[in-house]
Amino acid sequence: MSSAPAPEVISLGCRLNIAESETIRALVAGRDMVVVNSCAVTNAAVKATRVAIRRAKRDRPQAQIVVTGCAAQIDPASFATMPEVDRVIGNADKLAYSAWQADAPVVVSDIMQVRETAPHLAASFSAHARAFVEVQNGCDHRCTFCAIPFGRGPSRSVPAGAVVDRIAGLVEAGHREVVLTGVDLTSYGPDLPGTPTLGQLVERILTHVPQLERLRLSSLDGIEIDDRLFDLLTGEPRIMPHVHLSLQAGDDMVLKRMKRRHSRAESVALVERLHAARPEIAIGADLIAGFPTETEAMAANTRALIDDCRIVHAHVFPYSPRAGTPAARMPQVAPEIRRERAAVLRETAAAARATWLNSLVGTTQQVLVEGSGDRGHIGNFAEVRLDAAATPGDILPITITRAGDTLHATRTLA
Repeated sequence: MSSAPAPEVISLGCRLNIAESETIRALVAGRDMVVVNSCAVTNAAVKATRVAIRRAKRDRPQAQIVVTGCAAQIDPASFATMPEVDRVIGNADKLAYSAWQADAPVVVSDIMQVRETAPHLAASFSAHARAFVEVQNGCDHRCTFCAIPFGRGPSRSVPAGAVVDRIAGLVEAGHREVVLTGVDLTSYGPDLPGTPTLGQLVERILTHVPQLERLRLSSLDGIEIDDRLFDLLTGEPRIMPHVHLSLQAGDDMVLKRMKRRHSRAESVALVERLHAARPEIAIGADLIAGFPTETEAMAANTRALIDDCRIVHAHVFPYSPRAGTPAARMPQVAPEIRRERAAVLRETAAAARATWLNSLVGTTQQVLVEGSGDRGHIGNFAEVRLDAAATPGDILPITITRAGDTLHATRTLA
């Protein structure tokens, strides 16, 4: 008797979804099922979820199609009525074994009542050279453009002991790089006994898992980077020289209307301090183009932030009005203007990135080999193509030989 096809988990959106998808994969083992772990950060992300669902049904017509994630949590009815969809499971339920054993077509709990997170913490990441570990979930802030708090619920943190144990297990299993993930990572800790900070968690990981070679942090809110975390980001060699900041805009009026908690000057000052303390550090940032009421002058201020903050890993999004958010009720910038401003932002970011990549030619770096062995990322998260395949998961010394869309490198002889 032939066995059922292996389940497939399609992960859309953030690194936290990637981490959670690994747990889901284990929960649905042995089933002819496709799980679409959705994203709701923009209307385009919701549309991409629908496209993924329809493609999954075409590719595997006999498989059960289950939709979960933020888009499913926020608007379960719209997915439950899709003819391709068999079940909808919410974010509060998707990591519970019982939800996958039930027969109910819709299992979506009230995410705002959730007070715990990540007792599961995925045990292995067979498809990735690096492991993603959830340490925080949810968000207590209410940025006017964002629907994610309604998909993820209130901020809640994983106890440090559980995080350390999980990372120790991943390192023992062969993972040499770990990424700490969360919806609002820098809000880690206030809900735990003793109110630990993210910096204290990182210190504990580094102390108690000395075999861990590389540690990364996903997106950070710059206004919450305290002195302890700053010193780790700039002075600890096992933390990779790569900081991704949730900046969103470079104009103070836009930031105020977004209900962000930082100013433009604070962002620039933070990056100047980071570079002064660790010159090789690479800055990434999320940037939104065409936020409601944004003028050409305001858009220019955001564009100039790319140079002022030396942003080389830019994630640019045209503003997307999310139903129920305050920004959706503000005077809107025309969609074509939003798209045009996003295109200009991307062009500016691409030019800055190209200059940066060219500056790395001739340098010696350490690469974590990924995929089929012919590519990887160096410490500053620049992608590298190798001239000869190596073993995925290895960390190798390389010399950067040329720059294009990605870097190209040759292995450095010892």
